[in-house]
Amino acid sequence: MSYVTPAELVNRMIDAGEYKIKLSTRDTLIRSYMGAALLTLGAAFAVTVSVQTGQPLLGAVLFPVGFVLLYLLGYDLLTGVFTLGPLALLARRPGIRARGLLRNWGLVFLGNFAGAFTVAVLMAIYFTYGFSADPSPVGHAIGEIGHGRTVGYAEHGAGGMLTLFVRGVLCNWMVSTGVVAAMMSDTLIGKVVGMWLPIMLFFYMGFEHSIVNMFLFPSGLLLGADFTLGDYLLWNELPTIAGNLVGGLSFVGLPLYATHRIRAAKQLPLDVPAVSRTRRAARPALVPEGS
Repeated sequence: MSYVTPAELVNRMIDAGEYKIKLSTRDTLIRSYMGAALLTLGAAFAVTVSVQTGQPLLGAVLFPVGFVLLYLLGYDLLTGVFTLGPLALLARRPGIRARGLLRNWGLVFLGNFAGAFTVAVLMAIYFTYGFSADPSPVGHAIGEIGHGRTVGYAEHGAGGMLTLFVRGVLCNWMVSTGVVAAMMSDTLIGKVVGMWLPIMLFFYMGFEHSIVNMFLFPSGLLLGADFTLGDYLLWNELPTIAGNLVGGLSFVGLPLYATHRIRAAKQLPLDVPAVSRTRRAARPALVPEGS
């Protein structure tokens, strides 16, 4: 069957979290670098479409292409490991400790930032003919995004900070739903559809994604936008990361774990002999490697 039940889905999520925490430093950095690079190329594509057509909804409809590609290629995003890693810790998988979880988060953050910044530099060159001309209309629009979503929040003080945090929560609620939805199907088209819908929603609604912002805001700075590195860190990136962590874990990972984990542990086909069921349970499951 192409549909995976919620009980089995929770097992897959735990398996994926364990796999990522135990992954080598080299592989974690490579996969997170490439994951952010593909995601942010998709963001550049979506902004280009929105600016050139004047249709933001069309840009949002097309944005998920980067997310889908990185997931199918087995790359990682910080938003995904925020949700999956803690489940392996809660399930007390052998060898999983809090230090390993934090190590994974740190490595994925570094790889994601490097990948997103690489794309920011390349696109800044692209938008300015190698910094020899003023930014193109798309480059100008990216700079305005950076200004509006840093200084724009700061103008509202504590209310702006709260709004920024909430947008980060809502973002990873949707992004992690896309990560999990890809595990609900064993067919390519099922995975793509499952990912596409929530990712499209988050982008069109203007929620805050820490990895996308690692591209948008450095791009804006490189293109001469009117905000500072301190504005970016204080009034966007750091609160967004906190919101992404809370959103993915609180609204995706923990609810599924809490309501389906016990049944997942007990669920075994009734028509399979006990010995076969034992062997089957001992055999490691195939682990989706995506974000």
